[in-house]
Amino acid sequence: METPGKKKRIPITTDEELRRIKEELCLMDDCFMTVCFKDCNSAVQLVLRIILGKPDLEVTDVTVQKNIPNDHGRSLILDIHAKSEGVVYNCEVQNGSGDSSPRRARYHGSLLDVHSLNKGDPFSKLPETYVIFITENDKYGKGLPLYSFDRYCPALGDNLDDGSHIIYVNGKYRADDDIGYLMQDFNCTDPARMHYNELAERVGYIKDTETGERKMRSGIFDDIEKRAIEVGREEGREEGRTEGENRLARLIKILLDQGRYEDVSKVTSDVDFRNKLYVEEDIA
Repeated sequence: METPGKKKRIPITTDEELRRIKEELCLMDDCFMTVCFKDCNSAVQLVLRIILGKPDLEVTDVTVQKNIPNDHGRSLILDIHAKSEGVVYNCEVQNGSGDSSPRRARYHGSLLDVHSLNKGDPFSKLPETYVIFITENDKYGKGLPLYSFDRYCPALGDNLDDGSHIIYVNGKYRADDDIGYLMQDFNCTDPARMHYNELAERVGYIKDTETGERKMRSGIFDDIEKRAIEVGREEGREEGRTEGENRLARLIKILLDQGRYEDVSKVTSDVDFRNKLYVEEDIA
């Protein structure tokens, strides 16, 4: 009998099952990426330096799975929240059909702004912000390594220069350049074949050491649990909080019992996929 209130851990029961799961994981799996980047500021710094083309960028603070509350509406849990002098970064890995829309990026930026000023602070204290989505596919289909957007005035032929930036990185991009190597590393499951030592060492540590394995087991579950709670709350605003959380909990239990770990992660971020499974599993 399960102890009341006790967390249900992902039931990885055999060495063979764990080995198979570890072999398939890469940095494009957002749960695994956040486990790898937790307490590893140098890896986050490397990624930001490459994407932004700023080799001297110095990151001062990194938080993975950062909760950004919103008392008046939808809250967010950010994959990576980082800071440097006068700049705030949010980096998200987005797989498959998950929402990477410009309006979502806009919303991320708005909450970064809201949490950057204290009461009475002048607007001039707003930091520069970068919302970065690393997408599994080429979002705009032009074959470019990344797509960068700023607010622009056609009449003036100039940017607004308000300090807000949105960037989409093409996860399918492959070339012999910095971003091409970075995207190869994000999609690589074998650290021995990765280009950047900082990433290879961290992925190898998480996959191949006992301490790293413990971080992976607990970290991936905790990430799923945190997202599930937030999704349940969002659903609960429409149908009653308890009902919303219980509905999602039933679906997650079914997926865990079936060993569908990737789907467990996906249902917390992909609304269409979650609703599809609700129907398939007859969860009213």
